[in-house]
Amino acid sequence: MEAVLLGMVLMLSIFLGFELISKVPATLHTPLMSGANAISGITIVGALISAGSELNEFATILGSLAVGFAAINVVGGYLVTNRMLSMFKKKDTTKAGEKS
Repeated sequence: MEAVLLGMVLMLSIFLGFELISKVPATLHTPLMSGANAISGITIVGALISAGSELNEFATILGSLAVGFAAINVVGGYLVTNRMLSMFKKKDTTKAGEKS
């Protein structure tokens, strides 16, 4: 019975996620996703707990992989956010060698 309930929650979350993402305009998709990736550092905390648990070797291996993938996700989120914010900075209009 628990597996059926968990399956229903999974299917509902997939449907809800698809519906929410499809309603986001294209101009807001990148900022929202980069911010979500950067904020998802909480995943690293859970992965560290899993990697540090001494339940069995398999949990430690999966936890270590999760730490690596979550770190890539967080760093990527910050890089995309930084690149996106740099697009809004004022550009220097003078050419090299000219004085303004």
